[in-house]
Amino acid sequence: MSIELKPVERDDVETLWKMQVEAFSGLLEKYQDYDMSPAAESMDKIMARFEQPWTTYFFIMADGEKAGAVRVIDKKDGSRKRISPIWIMPEHRNKGYAQQVMIEVEKKYGSENWCLDTILQEKGNLHLYEKMGYHQTGKVDKINDHMDIVFYEKD
Repeated sequence: MSIELKPVERDDVETLWKMQVEAFSGLLEKYQDYDMSPAAESMDKIMARFEQPWTTYFFIMADGEKAGAVRVIDKKDGSRKRISPIWIMPEHRNKGYAQQVMIEVEKKYGSENWCLDTILQEKGNLHLYEKMGYHQTGKVDKINDHMDIVFYEKD
């Protein structure tokens, strides 16, 4: 099954936000990280990111359905490109979509000079990013007693 990346339009930002809140609500409940969880972000914050000239949001389309979304940050100034966030809706998980998304994003933006971060305790995320060629930088931020953020790069 293949995916397609469809750029998010301004009129789609509310849908994008609702999807993000739903997709990350389980992690918010699990880790109680109300200051940084994508599930706790306001629509205004998503709109502000949408309007950044270096940000592009894409819906992840699978069989005509919005299976998730990804935000790509590319300042085109030699700094690392960034994926933040990427998500697959619960009913579409464990089908290989996230891996396909990362391949498609690299086709569009190049396969080198990337960074991202994720929850250290989410072993599935670590496995995905390492499988895609990312390596841990050694930087880890402790968020609370249950959660740490680990940083990755890909050269």
